[in-house]
Amino acid sequence: MNNTTTLYALLSVATLLYAPSVWKALVNNYKLRSIPTVGSSGFWTSYLGALRFFRHAHSMMQEGYDKHRGSIFKVPLFSKWVIMVSGPEMINDIRSASDDYLSSPEAGRERMHVDLILGAEFHHNTHLAEVVKQPLTKNIGPKFADVQDEIVTAFNDNIKFQGNEWTTVIAYSTIMDIVCRTSNRMFVGLPLCRNPDYLQLNKQFTIDFVKTAMILDLFPSFLRSIAVRLLPDIRKNIERAKKHIEPIFDDRLKQDARLGKERPDRPNDAISWLIEYLNPEQSNAQHIRSLVIHMLLINFVSIHTTTMAFTHVLYDLASRPEYVQPMRDEVEAVIREEGWSKSAIGKMRKLDSFIKESLRLSNFLFFAMQRKVMKDFTFSNGVTIPAGNRIAAPFVTHIDPEYYVDANNFDGFRFEKMRNGEGMEKKHQIISLDFNYILFGHGRHACPGRFFAANELKVMLAHVLLNYDVQMANGGGRPANRVFGQNSMPNPTAQVMFRKRV
Repeated sequence: MNNTTTLYALLSVATLLYAPSVWKALVNNYKLRSIPTVGSSGFWTSYLGALRFFRHAHSMMQEGYDKHRGSIFKVPLFSKWVIMVSGPEMINDIRSASDDYLSSPEAGRERMHVDLILGAEFHHNTHLAEVVKQPLTKNIGPKFADVQDEIVTAFNDNIKFQGNEWTTVIAYSTIMDIVCRTSNRMFVGLPLCRNPDYLQLNKQFTIDFVKTAMILDLFPSFLRSIAVRLLPDIRKNIERAKKHIEPIFDDRLKQDARLGKERPDRPNDAISWLIEYLNPEQSNAQHIRSLVIHMLLINFVSIHTTTMAFTHVLYDLASRPEYVQPMRDEVEAVIREEGWSKSAIGKMRKLDSFIKESLRLSNFLFFAMQRKVMKDFTFSNGVTIPAGNRIAAPFVTHIDPEYYVDANNFDGFRFEKMRNGEGMEKKHQIISLDFNYILFGHGRHACPGRFFAANELKVMLAHVLLNYDVQMANGGGRPANRVFGQNSMPNPTAQVMFRKRV
């Protein structure tokens, strides 16, 4: 067989493989023809729109929102359309819909490609969400002192000083180191939470997982199972983690069998929590693999989101010095009165507001409350979305002037002032759910880890305020985000200067 024949054969195979995807896309395009489009809605020209979205996602989202506020519009990705849904009524429809119609887990599988990267069994189980909702959240108070101690120690270890001189660090990577240690003080405790190899593998798993999911999203569905084999091998991280987790797991099981699970000295950590959800029909080897991957996943969720969130907060703190003293005064007053505790942190309303405002304007993500449409779904206003599509609420909701005064400008104490209204004491906190603030979603699929994340963010910010002066390096302002398609993150190379307070 000569080269020409081989080439034609490969092209023929590719055509046969791609043809069903093309046909399916053409049919779906026809079904979506009545939904307004940002850019071109043609089958081939939509790829030009996807390229534009990859480079100018925020402006396209804003364009669609301004034209179709309170209704729907669609934006093109390379492999699919995403239908944006806005307005309290339609967002409430998403919140109240069952997974039989609008599925959050299926949207997560599509977005993160969990089944391709880790295996189908990890897409279908709900162990991680249950652990986060129940024992993790319940132990924020009991384990507060451990987490606060690790924050102090991790900052001291990662930010070094010579006398009273300023020291400069790359913010994102430094914060990732601190968040990884702090989260693992909660998840696995000492000494493993300070083990360099264990910390590095969790950070690397987080980076590789995000990178792999982002790249796979650029491929048509029929090529992803091939493409995933050419990307970073997540399994290496699993084997590395196994070396750390397996001895602890085996010892924990032996102790449980000998002394019982109700013993007062049983470690209160994520390993014990996850053991409660193991499938008794699986072998010990399967238990180990399940436990290791769940530990990596709980780290991924915590490290990825909290690192990005606190980096945004730190950039705002370093570039807005007028907020430092009022927040510092609040922290000192509360700590003087109550000491360090979960309830004390809950009384730091200025901190809570500053973090929430920072994240409101962060463009943390472009698509919130993502759902896969499992069956044709009709909203309360009569709009119907065909099955098979993905819908989401636009993050630009956060800069809607009808919801927020001077919406495009930073007001660090915006939410504190909103809480001063009658009956608003418990509302407008960072953990609060609202149709106008959708970072954590809404309803039963709202982010279950927001309570732990909010506590961690506030303790970290309080620690920085009490112990350091901060400013952007080289006198620069707040660095712009890095944006690529539907993904946005704080600048990963920007530097922040710290000086130890006397």
